[in-house]
Parts: sequence; structure tokens; C-alpha cells
Amino acid sequence: MFPWIRCLLAATLFLPLCVLAQDYPPLKVETHLIDTTVSVHNTAGGLVNDLTRDDISIVEDGIPQTIRFFSHADQLNLSIGLVIDASGSQEKFIKDHERDIADFLHQTLLPGDRAFALCFGNHLRLVSDWTDDQTAIIDGLRSYDKGHRDGPELGPKENRELGTALDDAVFYSTAERMADVHHRRKVLVVFSDGEENSSEHDLIDAIEVAQSNDVLVYAIRYTELDHGRMNARDRYGMRELEHLTAQTGGKSYDTHTMKVSQAFAEIAGELRSLYGVAYQSTNKVRDGSFRKIVIQPNRPGLVLRARAGYYAK
Repeated sequence: MFPWIRCLLAATLFLPLCVLAQDYPPLKVETHLIDTTVSVHNTAGGLVNDLTRDDISIVEDGIPQTIRFFSHADQLNLSIGLVIDASGSQEKFIKDHERDIADFLHQTLLPGDRAFALCFGNHLRLVSDWTDDQTAIIDGLRSYDKGHRDGPELGPKENRELGTALDDAVFYSTAERMADVHHRRKVLVVFSDGEENSSEHDLIDAIEVAQSNDVLVYAIRYTELDHGRMNARDRYGMRELEHLTAQTGGKSYDTHTMKVSQAFAEIAGELRSLYGVAYQSTNKVRDGSFRKIVIQPNRPGLVLRARAGYYAK
């Protein structure tokens, strides 16, 4: 929930005592505020920093909604989860991961921001818990890469065998590290080839928990090509990451088609140029069903990206 929503709650503290003392039946107010984070670009790919409430409209399951709150989200600090594939298919990229993550943290983290790092293969090992110390995160990652695999494990202990529990890594990074984070912009950055093969949870589960907690997921895809070409598993991994990021409002980047430094610069700029939007859903039923959100531009030349919806729990 964004800070301006808290103002509504604070307003109740100023009711006159004489009113509170009267014997009125208790007033129950039930709201269904849905807040979401939106990134906005122009058709050339540049960031848009002058968006107003009137420039967009929101539709939920085909029904127009009224925007109740709108703000530029740069006032909120970042909470970033780094989710790093340490399976066999990524061994060639270990040093790339260390260098690239150090560069990303240097570009992105500002005072008040924080991050954690999780390495996954058959296990989900927390190599650095929440911290604003970039050096501590990189030291934890290097220690893991050198064989020190005794960090805390997220989720239940599982007997996995095939090596890449990507969906579980996203699921538990969100459920156990992001679900209790409030009044911050929440982001996962996944470093992987996307070739899932070991998780209990599937891609739908991973997307659902990210959408429910308004977590943007970005991915940096490292794929070892065979004679410069992708095979079927490579293409599967590419689609896995593209679907995960698109459904949560983030974006997937391929290290073979874009320099990592360019991808990081784009992500860092986007995270500093997000908007917070909230509306009161006209559908009061909380039956756990999926509600599709479409945020439409009312101003020409805008390209909007946000989570595709939420589960009404």
C-alpha cells in the first residue's frame, strides 16, 4: 500500500471524542483497493516522467474502474531480491553473475534501499539476507560459488534431482521474503536461462504469488548456445522467463542480444520512474478468482506495463 493510502486511515484519529462517545452502532467500512505499479514509456522506448491521472484509465474484467490514488512512486525505497541460477547449465556464467550483479547493485541501490540474494539449483539457498551493504551481498555470492552451501534454505526441504528449481525460487523468494514488505517498490531480478525442471510449484504459481504481492519480476537470460543456435530447451527457457516477467509487469533481457550493462541501465532507470495507481474494485466478491487488469493510455504515444491482474482472495 502506498503512503497516501495511509492518510485515509490516519483521518479516523481526528474524529471528535463526543462523536466517538455516543452510542452509535459500529461502522464497518470494507474497501477493495487494488494498488499496482506501472512503468510508462513512449513509443521510442524512452521513459515518461510527466504522466498524470487523466492520462490513463483502468479496466478490470472489462468493467471501467475509478482511479482513487495516483502518484509517482519514486518516493518509495526499493526492496530487491536477486534470484540467481546456480545449476549446472549456468556454471559457465558464474563469474559473469558475480560481476554483473555487482554492477547492477552499484547502479541501482540508493540510501534506504535494500536487497537479498538467493542461489538456486536443487536447493534454494539464501546467500545474503536483507541488507543495504553491496559488498556483503557479493561476498555471500562468492562464498556460495566457492562451495560454501550452508546458507538458510527457503521453503520446505525437497528431494529434487534435476537441478533447476526456478519456479520454486521465484515462489518462495516472494512468499517468504516479499509478502511482508510494505510501503516499498518490490522487485525480483532473476539471473537464469529459464530452463525449469525441478520445482514443486509451476509457473502459474510463481506468477500468482508475484502478482498478489505486486512484485515486478525482471530477468537477465544467460543461455549457452550450441554453435550459435538455440535448441528446444533454450527456447522453452526463453518463453518461461518472458511469460513470467510480462505477467508481473517486468521485462526479460537476453545477454546474446543486449549488453548486460545496457539492460541494467534500463532496469535501474525504470525502477526510478514508476507510478503507483490504486482503484476500488467494483467487484466485491472475494472468491479467489483471477481478475484481469488492463491499464489503458488516454494520451497518444504511451506504452504502459503493469501486472496482468490479481487473485481476489
